[in-house]
Amino acid sequence: MKHFHVVAAVIHKDGKYFCVQKGQTKYAYTSFRYEFPGGKIEEGETSRQALERELIEELNYKISVGERITTVEHTYPDFRITMEVFRCEAISDHFTLTEHVNYKWLTTSELASIPWAVADEAILRMLT
Repeated sequence: MKHFHVVAAVIHKDGKYFCVQKGQTKYAYTSFRYEFPGGKIEEGETSRQALERELIEELNYKISVGERITTVEHTYPDFRITMEVFRCEAISDHFTLTEHVNYKWLTTSELASIPWAVADEAILRMLT
């Protein structure tokens, strides 16, 4: 089974969390699900470097990466991930969706109101 080492950004601003929605993916169980933004770590990168790069590539969003808050291990039916999760601060208010179909800024109490990627649900449990 394929294994991916990924990173995710928990961006909290004005009492709300930044959530992005995937479009159609290879797998029905990840399609149109919300997630905390991030992506795969490339060879030679640190987790923090990967997170900064991914947010620039996918959202043109500059962030400052803070402390690592957890690491999530999750096995989907076709692959498994190790996801390092960091608290991050937005450097700019501007971003552009290039790989996602929607975004939301949600309060802690609103987080459960949208369909999440299963691996990200572990992060939700920490935040709520």
